[in-house]
Amino acid sequence: MPLYEYAPKSGHCKQCKGVFEVMQRLADAKLTRCPSCGKPCERRISAPALGGKYSLTPSAIASSGMTQYKKAGDGVYERTAGKGGPKQLFRGGKK
Repeated sequence: MPLYEYAPKSGHCKQCKGVFEVMQRLADAKLTRCPSCGKPCERRISAPALGGKYSLTPSAIASSGMTQYKKAGDGVYERTAGKGGPKQLFRGGKK
């Protein structure tokens, strides 16, 4: 079962320290409230843990069905491996 990371929508909480992890099945619904404080929460997107015997070359990333982006400028990321997603991502209102 995957381990999901959640955070309060407000960004911080004294009771749950702002971030908590929950082990859930893929079919389970996302949590909408923190189990400790009851505040609205959202699931964060976390990077998968790869390494060790896994190769992180662009061809290995693409063959595993993943997509890799590299920073190309201020708020601009370009796809360097894989076929999924757009060729460029824009963060922080840039376009």
